[in-house]
Amino acid sequence: MAGRYTCHVNSNLPPLSDAMHKLAISFLFDFVYLRQVMSSSDTTGQSGHLQQTPQQQTLALSIDLMRRDSVTPEDKHCQDVLVERLKPLDFNCEFMYFGDKETTAPNFDKNNAEVKNLWARRGTADPVVCFAGHTDVVPTGNVDNWKIPPFEPTVKDGFLWGRGAADMKTGIAAFTVAAENFVKKHPNHNGSIAMLITSDEEGPSINGTVKVVEALEARNEKITYCLVGEPSSTDTLGDIIKNGRRGSLGGILTVTGKQGHVAYPHLAINPIHALLPALAEFTHTQWDSGNDFFPATSMQISNINGGTGANNVIPETVEVVFNFRFSTETTEEELRAKTHEILDRHFNDTEATYDIDWKLSGHPFLTAEGKLVDACKVAIKEVTGIDTTLSTSGGTSDGRFIAPTGAQVVELGVRNATIHQVDERVEIDDIGKLAQIYERMLEELLLD
Repeated sequence: MAGRYTCHVNSNLPPLSDAMHKLAISFLFDFVYLRQVMSSSDTTGQSGHLQQTPQQQTLALSIDLMRRDSVTPEDKHCQDVLVERLKPLDFNCEFMYFGDKETTAPNFDKNNAEVKNLWARRGTADPVVCFAGHTDVVPTGNVDNWKIPPFEPTVKDGFLWGRGAADMKTGIAAFTVAAENFVKKHPNHNGSIAMLITSDEEGPSINGTVKVVEALEARNEKITYCLVGEPSSTDTLGDIIKNGRRGSLGGILTVTGKQGHVAYPHLAINPIHALLPALAEFTHTQWDSGNDFFPATSMQISNINGGTGANNVIPETVEVVFNFRFSTETTEEELRAKTHEILDRHFNDTEATYDIDWKLSGHPFLTAEGKLVDACKVAIKEVTGIDTTLSTSGGTSDGRFIAPTGAQVVELGVRNATIHQVDERVEIDDIGKLAQIYERMLEELLLD
């Protein structure tokens, strides 16, 4: 039963200004709302102990994680918080540190590692259902532009506000709570539950999930089903499941000519002029037509740098940054070859030369409808009442490192409307429902 609270007012205090009065009322309202969220739905179990709802559990853990300023690649002990929750449930928790030093070196100091990762697993049998996520967040930008301090998670207007609210500390909290509740109800479940957590997703992504997957593959430890808790939903929780992603192939094209005076172009080689016909062809080239699951491959030029800053100097070099988002209808090798074919053809008649520094961020992957997708659909329908839609749109995720191992991979999380933005937030009602969806998925995948 809720306790009775009395507010005593000191009449000797000066009266509040209108602005302070409004602020006080707003604070009181939000306090009451939070208390309702955290207390109103408590139930008493058979043992007599107060039991929290999935919403209460997820909100509390989300706030604990979000108050830690784990700007990439920092973890700020978020993973330690998770380990404290998982170890009592018989999860074997293994930290993996990667950075400039090798973990196998005799003098390796984990405190100096660039990235901290967590591999936690309960059970030794197949199938392995893995939840994947990241504790790092993007920088806040100017904190003065935030309505609330970004690392002081705040319940207001039915939302949880703060950096990481959507991307993706509430997702981590939700699948941690889901695992806790599932294991307590079904301690002898089939297969294994695992979590792969990194603090290197928002940054270079070279010492995070990709390294953990390499370590798991080296010891033949396979993931069967993987759910990445990234914010996939658009208009309402669960309306979109990402069951695949396009590949990402980037390049830095450098064209080299000869510097000179603009009044004497015959004594110089203008790299910009040499480049322009090829750029024009790039923008009109159809790389493929896509398919039923992916849109056509797109090439976008994102940056062009050239010139000395003076209008009377022909520069020696110009640099172009570009990126392909490609479907399963083409390959990395085909895109490279076609790019070089276009450039070679246009540079035949010029003394300028070119070079490309290529970077593959990930191959496209697709998880066809099957047991994992079906489990997502069932769970979403039962918890939210909606029918979900499969999609491969959007950017990349760490799923691109897990899918090549043969695992079925999907992304399912809260709405993505405010990710990476000032005043990032998530609906409080959604985070508890997300935990329920994840728990229901575990039932579909690990119970007879």
